[in-house]
Amino acid sequence: MDMSQVLPEECLAHIISFTSPRDACRSALVSRNFRSAADSDAVWKGFLPSDHVEIISSSPASSSSQLTALSKKELYFHLCNSPILVNNGIMSFALEKHGGKKCYMIGARGLSITWGDTPRYWTWKPLPDESRFSEVAELGYVWWLDVRGRIDAKIFSPKTTYAAYLVFKLTDSTSGFDKRLVELSVNFEESVGEEKLRVFLDVPPDYDMPPLPRERSDGWMEIEMGEFFYDNEDDGSVVAYLREVDNHTTKEGLIIEGIEFRPKEGR
Repeated sequence: MDMSQVLPEECLAHIISFTSPRDACRSALVSRNFRSAADSDAVWKGFLPSDHVEIISSSPASSSSQLTALSKKELYFHLCNSPILVNNGIMSFALEKHGGKKCYMIGARGLSITWGDTPRYWTWKPLPDESRFSEVAELGYVWWLDVRGRIDAKIFSPKTTYAAYLVFKLTDSTSGFDKRLVELSVNFEESVGEEKLRVFLDVPPDYDMPPLPRERSDGWMEIEMGEFFYDNEDDGSVVAYLREVDNHTTKEGLIIEGIEFRPKEGR
């Protein structure tokens, strides 16, 4: 018996809404009636975050109006494939494709960078063809490297393991990173006993100790800074930082786009 010929579309949509975005896409291939139900706003509204309207309203007006004109399915995949700027352009928001979990990136302008306002140490430059943000931070030179990102935990998807990633590039004149380990960490602001990672951003030859930087689909490099579990009961902020303060050597040629928080793969 063909269920799509027996059950009304709203019943099919209600059933499909208890599955996943991937299963809904598969259901659309079963028959014309299934496709109509599986593509409906009733199904895809449930896959979007409950506060997606509020989040979209904080994006630029032109972007917000374009997004609200999309169907819920179109909006879902747009947010998976094209992060939108929010919070006055210093953050971006996207969705994780398989489960619709929230992803955020704090742009360089939203980070706390020691001596970030001193031009001889850091310069701010637009990279319109490379970055989603209006400006990135390029390191001239420093002895003391300290970069921190702080984000409210309550904006994350609950019951989810997240990881933080430093998103960066190295210039042709990079120095001071190939022989010096930097310290990475992410934790809840009031927690104790934080886990610290010591890694190379400019990986020496034959070095294969994880985590290692890897190239992203957008052309930037990223390296994991650590992970945390948000269970919808944690208050306060999550703080991620990059630090190298132990060696009295200059470091230069690092470009920072931001720090991204997204669900840990496979978790």
